[in-house]
Amino acid sequence: MQIGDLPTPALVLDKARMLNNINRMTAKADGLGVALRPHLKTAKSAAVAALATDERRYGITVSTLKEAEYFADHGFLDITYAVGIVPGKLNQAAALLARGVDLKIITDCPSVAAAVAAHGAPFALLAEIDCGDHRAGVQADGDELPAIGAAMQGAAAAKLSGVLTHAGHSYGVNSVAEIEAIAKAERAAAVLAADRLRAAGHAVTTVSAGSTPTALHMKDATGLTELRAGVYVFFDLDQQSRGVCAEDDIAVSVLASVIGHNKTAGKILLDSGGLALSKDIGANAFRPEVGYGEVCDPETAEPMGGLYVSSVSQEHGHVKVADPAAYDRLPVGSKVRILPNHACMTAAAYDCYHVLNGAAVAETWDRVNGW
Repeated sequence: MQIGDLPTPALVLDKARMLNNINRMTAKADGLGVALRPHLKTAKSAAVAALATDERRYGITVSTLKEAEYFADHGFLDITYAVGIVPGKLNQAAALLARGVDLKIITDCPSVAAAVAAHGAPFALLAEIDCGDHRAGVQADGDELPAIGAAMQGAAAAKLSGVLTHAGHSYGVNSVAEIEAIAKAERAAAVLAADRLRAAGHAVTTVSAGSTPTALHMKDATGLTELRAGVYVFFDLDQQSRGVCAEDDIAVSVLASVIGHNKTAGKILLDSGGLALSKDIGANAFRPEVGYGEVCDPETAEPMGGLYVSSVSQEHGHVKVADPAAYDRLPVGSKVRILPNHACMTAAAYDCYHVLNGAAVAETWDRVNGW
């Protein structure tokens, strides 16, 4: 099957680009002397995970327990669930332990740590540290960190085995110097937190950090045991707009059909709208022209002369037309590929990848969705 034969919308994956991205990050982690723990919340695919972990040389990171169950079903048994656990999910997590999964869970809450300690299952708990992103986590030098440690003292089976942080604020800058500074602070926060817990008597073995920008631009990983990153396997316009990748590194895209010409309104209509592309416009901070995605040739993925999805409704993508020649170039029924703003959000609408070898669809890979 050729790419043009696919029904639309369809999620397509350029395997060669993806492998180049994976090799780049793997080489970076190896060069820093730390493990790589790919975050599979982006790909949600066992086939991608096998490649990203170098056939299970590394463990993985997930964002839902359903993902953890799916990957365990496919033989991935070293898993970090990197979203704060709540007591109501401890039984579901314990069931994974009973299956032989080495599951790490995280919290930034002393009362949750107490619930983990009291549960009775042999959980490995990581304290979540806020290194500047301000999404979640305790301060590395604050009072809540030792409180989490104190809540785990005396647990019959569970242990506080490490710390985890994420420099999500690295997505808000677009210079290498700024990313390098955030990476330095990220490492320092994780190492400080680990040292404090060790001083309190905890056997800390995991010191986990990483986002795609900071992992790629980190110069010194001393004290860290692993880097976590996820979107690097595919990249997207959000990362490209910040200089983290080039446009021809973007490995995932949406195949769409032209379904109409509204010449009065000056636009081309696609069958890929807010559900197929997502409504994430993160790249607009540094590339405001991008809108909801860049329109590209369906076979080569080369940009088509400044055409972008300027607005979306549920099932319609609206491409603003400045040059009327675009109507002849893209007649109704023709197809295009859309480079996404945020690969994680865009891929979430689909249950599989159509994997490309050039313009040929070579394979179909499943993915897991939901919670």
